[in-house]
Amino acid sequence: MTSPLDRPVWHALSTLQVSFAEGTGRARCFARDISLLAATADDTPEAMMDLGALIEPGGAVVLLQTDPSPVPPGAVAEVAAGVQLVADSIVEPSEIADVVDLTDADASDMFALARLARPGPFESRTHTLGGFVGIREHGRLVAMAGERLRLPGYTEVSGVCTHPEARGRGYATLLSRVVTSRIAGCGDTAFLHVFAANHAAIRLYEKLGFRLRAPIVVTILRRL
Repeated sequence: MTSPLDRPVWHALSTLQVSFAEGTGRARCFARDISLLAATADDTPEAMMDLGALIEPGGAVVLLQTDPSPVPPGAVAEVAAGVQLVADSIVEPSEIADVVDLTDADASDMFALARLARPGPFESRTHTLGGFVGIREHGRLVAMAGERLRLPGYTEVSGVCTHPEARGRGYATLLSRVVTSRIAGCGDTAFLHVFAANHAAIRLYEKLGFRLRAPIVVTILRRL
């Protein structure tokens, strides 16, 4: 039996985040300044043609799905192994005094932190996809976490990162707990994606109540 989480980007852009969707037919993507994520409804030749039309010259899109994706005509692929985890239980944060809600006013700081800490694809307007929280030290944003994909019943935890000079203080754990708790409070199940080789991150999320749901194929498609 298939699940919406097998193609989470497609189901997000076809339902709760359709207002962010670009594309027609059987392929959709986010605006480039929001996210590089794209998806197809299936792997038919028609869907691949529609997907190929979304890749701008010199640009790229990223697919997340449980099955390998065919490569659209005129594109080249780079593939990596990922995993998808879902929250089975919630470990509530014990202390959130230093946690602040981030808004559009924090956008430049969030983008700068993401460029430094590299939590994964994060563009100048990625923060508009959901709620984000962070921690500042002496006015500088040193850690953040938030929401990205949203589809019926599920919300993705994403953008979790810490400034290199602030690591080892438990900020990623704390902020992940805050975001996951808020998602559960809205009645959704939290899920997230991690590269399969990032064993430290996987162990962290398992301690927070997440479990492995499925392997995920991360495909980066570029125009020839």
